[in-house]
Amino acid sequence: MSLDPATRDVLLAVAVAVAVLAVVVAVVALVSQRRMRRDLTLLQADGDAPTFVAAVGRQTEQVRALRGEVDDLSALLARTRTELADALRHVSVVRYDAFGDMGGRLSFSAAMLDDGGDGLVLTAIHGRSETRSYIKGVKAGQSDASLSPEEQQAITFALRGAST
Repeated sequence: MSLDPATRDVLLAVAVAVAVLAVVVAVVALVSQRRMRRDLTLLQADGDAPTFVAAVGRQTEQVRALRGEVDDLSALLARTRTELADALRHVSVVRYDAFGDMGGRLSFSAAMLDDGGDGLVLTAIHGRSETRSYIKGVKAGQSDASLSPEEQQAITFALRGAST
Protein backbone atom coordinates (compact mmCIF):
# COMPACT_ATOMS: atom_id res chain seq x y z
CA MET A 1 0.00 0.00 0.00
CA SER A 2 1.38 3.28 -0.97
CA LEU A 3 0.52 6.65 0.49
CA ASP A 4 0.26 9.75 -1.47
CA PRO A 5 2.96 12.36 -0.65
CA ALA A 6 0.59 14.79 1.14
CA THR A 7 -0.70 12.09 3.52
CA ARG A 8 2.81 10.85 4.10
CA ASP A 9 3.99 14.39 4.99
CA VAL A 10 1.08 14.84 7.42
CA LEU A 11 1.81 11.50 9.10
CA LEU A 12 5.49 12.39 9.30
CA ALA A 13 4.67 15.77 10.91
CA VAL A 14 2.33 14.07 13.41
CA ALA A 15 4.98 11.48 14.25
CA VAL A 16 7.61 14.17 14.82
CA ALA A 17 5.18 16.16 17.01
CA VAL A 18 4.37 13.03 19.05
CA ALA A 19 8.11 12.28 19.42
CA VAL A 20 8.85 15.86 20.58
CA LEU A 21 5.94 15.69 23.03
CA ALA A 22 7.25 12.36 24.36
CA VAL A 23 10.71 13.86 24.91
CA VAL A 24 9.18 16.86 26.78
CA VAL A 25 7.11 14.54 28.97
CA ALA A 26 10.20 12.41 29.68
CA VAL A 27 12.24 15.50 30.70
CA VAL A 28 9.45 16.71 33.00
CA ALA A 29 9.20 13.24 34.57
CA LEU A 30 12.98 13.10 35.05
CA VAL A 31 13.05 16.53 36.77
CA SER A 32 10.13 15.53 38.99
CA GLN A 33 11.84 12.28 39.91
CA ARG A 34 15.05 14.14 40.85
CA ARG A 35 13.09 16.53 43.09
CA MET A 36 11.35 13.64 44.83
CA ARG A 37 14.67 11.84 45.30
CA ARG A 38 16.26 15.01 46.73
CA ASP A 39 13.31 15.48 49.14
CA LEU A 40 13.55 11.86 50.26
CA THR A 41 17.30 12.24 50.76
CA LEU A 42 16.72 15.37 52.88
CA LEU A 43 14.10 13.53 54.91
CA GLN A 44 16.48 10.64 55.54
CA ALA A 45 19.57 12.82 56.02
CA ASP A 46 19.66 12.69 59.83
CA GLY A 47 19.49 8.93 60.14
CA ASP A 48 19.86 5.61 58.42
CA ALA A 49 16.19 5.02 57.59
CA PRO A 50 16.07 2.68 54.62
CA THR A 51 12.56 3.61 53.52
CA PHE A 52 10.33 6.63 53.33
CA VAL A 53 7.90 5.10 55.83
CA ALA A 54 10.71 4.56 58.34
CA ALA A 55 11.88 8.15 57.89
CA VAL A 56 8.35 9.48 58.47
CA GLY A 57 8.02 7.26 61.54
CA ARG A 58 11.27 8.62 62.94
CA GLN A 59 10.09 12.20 62.32
CA THR A 60 6.79 11.43 64.06
CA GLU A 61 8.64 10.15 67.12
CA GLN A 62 10.76 13.30 67.20
CA VAL A 63 7.62 15.45 67.07
CA ARG A 64 6.11 13.46 69.96
CA ALA A 65 9.28 13.94 71.99
CA LEU A 66 9.20 17.68 71.29
CA ARG A 67 5.55 17.85 72.35
CA GLY A 68 6.51 16.16 75.62
CA GLU A 69 9.25 18.73 76.19
CA VAL A 70 6.81 21.57 75.47
CA ASP A 71 4.35 20.09 77.98
CA ASP A 72 7.13 19.87 80.59
CA LEU A 73 8.12 23.48 79.94
CA SER A 74 4.48 24.59 80.21
CA ALA A 75 4.18 22.92 83.61
CA LEU A 76 7.44 24.55 84.74
CA LEU A 77 6.20 27.94 83.55
CA ALA A 78 2.95 27.51 85.49
CA ARG A 79 4.88 26.63 88.67
CA THR A 80 7.20 29.60 88.16
CA ARG A 81 4.26 31.97 87.71
CA THR A 82 2.70 30.65 90.92
CA GLU A 83 5.94 31.14 92.85
CA LEU A 84 6.50 34.57 91.33
CA ALA A 85 3.06 35.74 92.45
CA ASP A 86 4.32 35.50 96.06
CA ALA A 87 7.49 37.53 95.36
CA LEU A 88 7.70 41.11 96.64
CA ARG A 89 8.02 42.63 93.19
CA HIS A 90 5.68 45.63 93.30
CA VAL A 91 7.75 48.39 94.89
CA SER A 92 7.15 52.09 95.27
CA VAL A 93 8.95 54.82 97.22
CA VAL A 94 7.41 58.14 98.21
CA ARG A 95 9.85 60.79 99.47
CA TYR A 96 8.66 63.79 101.48
CA ASP A 97 9.49 66.37 104.13
CA ALA A 98 8.10 65.09 107.41
CA PHE A 99 8.65 68.39 109.21
CA GLY A 100 8.12 71.88 107.86
CA ASP A 101 11.46 73.21 109.14
CA MET A 102 13.52 70.63 107.22
CA GLY A 103 14.03 70.40 103.49
CA GLY A 104 15.50 67.88 101.10
CA ARG A 105 12.72 65.29 101.25
CA LEU A 106 14.82 63.00 103.45
CA SER A 107 11.85 61.06 104.87
CA PHE A 108 10.35 58.22 102.84
CA SER A 109 7.74 55.47 102.76
CA ALA A 110 8.49 52.38 100.69
CA ALA A 111 5.84 49.78 99.88
CA MET A 112 6.93 46.27 98.84
CA LEU A 113 4.05 44.04 97.77
CA ASP A 114 3.37 40.77 95.97
CA ASP A 115 0.74 40.25 93.26
CA GLY A 116 -2.01 39.89 95.89
CA GLY A 117 -1.16 43.22 97.53
CA ASP A 118 0.48 41.50 100.53
CA GLY A 119 3.77 42.74 101.92
CA LEU A 120 5.01 45.65 103.99
CA VAL A 121 5.48 49.40 104.17
CA LEU A 122 8.79 50.70 105.49
CA THR A 123 8.76 54.32 106.67
CA ALA A 124 11.74 56.38 107.80
CA ILE A 125 11.03 59.82 109.26
CA HIS A 126 14.09 62.05 109.31
CA GLY A 127 14.26 64.87 111.85
CA ARG A 128 17.01 67.28 112.93
CA SER A 129 18.33 65.11 115.74
CA GLU A 130 17.01 61.63 114.95
CA THR A 131 15.54 59.29 112.37
CA ARG A 132 12.76 56.88 113.25
CA SER A 133 11.86 53.81 111.20
CA TYR A 134 8.58 51.91 111.13
CA ILE A 135 7.45 48.74 109.36
CA LYS A 136 3.77 47.98 108.91
CA GLY A 137 2.32 44.81 107.44
CA VAL A 138 0.02 45.02 104.44
CA LYS A 139 -2.63 42.46 103.48
CA ALA A 140 -4.58 42.89 100.22
CA GLY A 141 -3.48 46.51 100.00
CA GLN A 142 -4.66 47.36 103.56
CA SER A 143 -2.95 47.49 106.93
CA ASP A 144 -4.22 46.80 110.45
CA ALA A 145 -2.12 49.74 111.66
CA SER A 146 -3.13 53.26 110.73
CA LEU A 147 -1.35 54.49 107.63
CA SER A 148 -0.05 57.97 106.94
CA PRO A 149 -1.08 59.58 103.63
CA GLU A 150 2.44 58.96 102.28
CA GLU A 151 2.30 55.28 103.24
CA GLN A 152 -1.10 54.90 101.60
CA GLN A 153 0.25 56.67 98.50
CA ALA A 154 3.24 54.29 98.35
CA ILE A 155 0.87 51.29 98.55
CA THR A 156 -1.36 52.74 95.82
CA PHE A 157 1.63 53.38 93.54
CA ALA A 158 3.03 49.90 94.17
CA LEU A 159 -0.31 48.27 93.35
CA ARG A 160 -0.51 50.28 90.12
CA GLY A 161 3.11 49.55 89.28
CA ALA A 162 4.07 53.25 89.49
CA SER A 163 6.78 54.82 91.60
CA THR A 164 7.82 58.36 92.40
